[in-house]
Amino acid sequence: MDLSSAKRIDIVSDTHGHLSDSLLRELKGADLIIHAGDMTSEMDYEHLKAIAPVRAVLGNNDFCRNYGPEVDRLLTFTYEGLKFAVAHYREDLPVGSVDVAVCGHTHRAKEVQLGRCLVINPGSASFPRGDRGPTIARLMVASGKVLSVTFIDL
Repeated sequence: MDLSSAKRIDIVSDTHGHLSDSLLRELKGADLIIHAGDMTSEMDYEHLKAIAPVRAVLGNNDFCRNYGPEVDRLLTFTYEGLKFAVAHYREDLPVGSVDVAVCGHTHRAKEVQLGRCLVINPGSASFPRGDRGPTIARLMVASGKVLSVTFIDL
């Protein structure tokens, strides 16, 4: 598998106002950052945008935050020939009509293939639940294909 022309998408969620040094180190070099909600800090949003372009959604703890009109409860977009949907809650994702669906909220890393749709929850980069510890997900994509999915322990 040739990754030389692939784009790297780093997926984070549930940072809750805390961007750790290990998270920031991992994000360097990303072509795109997806944040699946509960950022809870406008300053963190600006910090992430200084690293790479960011596609983000609102989480259940972002109710009093103003990230601008581009951040809403559900986001769909196309990147490198793949159709993405991002929502904080899994049940809000239009799984049947996209290639990659991203959610957060549970603070637990998970990857599931549902038909043609890859559903990814990166876990929480700051406040994990369960035994695993803080995580993010990393996708390598090119020409309408997901080449690899990796969960990174921070």
